[in-house]
Amino acid sequence: MASSSSSPVALGAATLAALLAAVCVLHAGGAAAADLRVDYYDCTCPDAYKIVQGVLVQAHKSDPRIFASLIRLHFHDCFVQGCDGSLLLNTFNGMETEQDAIPNKGSARGYNVVDAAKAALEAACPGVVSCADILAIASEISVQLSGGPGWSVLLGRLDGFTSNFFEAGKLPSPFDGLKNLKEKFRNATLDDTTDLVALSGAHTFGRVQCQFVTDRLYNFSGTNRPDPTLSPGYRTFLSQRCPRNGDGSSLNDLDPTTPDKFDKNYFTSLEVNRGFLQSDQELKSDPLAVGTTAPIVDRFAGSQDAFFKAFANSMIKMGNIRVITDPSKGEVRKRCAFVN
Repeated sequence: MASSSSSPVALGAATLAALLAAVCVLHAGGAAAADLRVDYYDCTCPDAYKIVQGVLVQAHKSDPRIFASLIRLHFHDCFVQGCDGSLLLNTFNGMETEQDAIPNKGSARGYNVVDAAKAALEAACPGVVSCADILAIASEISVQLSGGPGWSVLLGRLDGFTSNFFEAGKLPSPFDGLKNLKEKFRNATLDDTTDLVALSGAHTFGRVQCQFVTDRLYNFSGTNRPDPTLSPGYRTFLSQRCPRNGDGSSLNDLDPTTPDKFDKNYFTSLEVNRGFLQSDQELKSDPLAVGTTAPIVDRFAGSQDAFFKAFANSMIKMGNIRVITDPSKGEVRKRCAFVN
């Protein structure tokens, strides 16, 4: 009788192990490649996704806003210097950081959850998973756990060495008109129609402060009158939630229908002029104008599948903005708030 070590099953397992080892060697040799890969951590930290997911699930138990907050961190990071974790850096050596810029200060949140994910990953596989990749992984998990689409997260980003306070001040603003929004998306190497509308759809969950709607309610464009595009009934509702000279930090649902669910209701709200932010409603404004995005809003409002597919594709594109893969230009930070 032949020994078990020479059985077809044993030989198959040995062959598989050898192949996996060879793949790991090849991957290690290609660490500086320009392209990100879905399987980047398969050999070096195979449980990376599950580890981040576990941290997020735990955080969500006490903070239902955290999923929306994490995807906002990823968005704000990628739009400034690319997806390099620069938003996560604290001030050091007198350098003002992106966290201090007006679009982030007092509103960007979730840093503690990113730090918790980083600590868990460092315990499992030290010095392997970058903070920039944590943001990308956390965004996909946040959307999927909220009922939205999943996608294959491309990985292999390194963390940058600097933060850019000035550029962070130019992030897409809640007060931007459509022309400015389109320009900022083009500057970020994204499509100024489908990517703009699809990524804005992340406002289908999360909360926003009253200070970002008070001008629309009481002094739109300096007219001392409300925004005429705002639904009268919704305006009355928001005026009760955000009274004139009230607490500007009070929170409201971005999507008044399903505020914690990732779905197409953000777009159905825009169809009836119930967008919370000016930048939201601008996507539906002037449906006959040149360069209008209104038809895309209509399409997404009518088909959740169309929105989900476009959103996943746009998130992958956004995650590729100016990534660092050259070890001479980036690193894997030990702590996300500080360079090594």
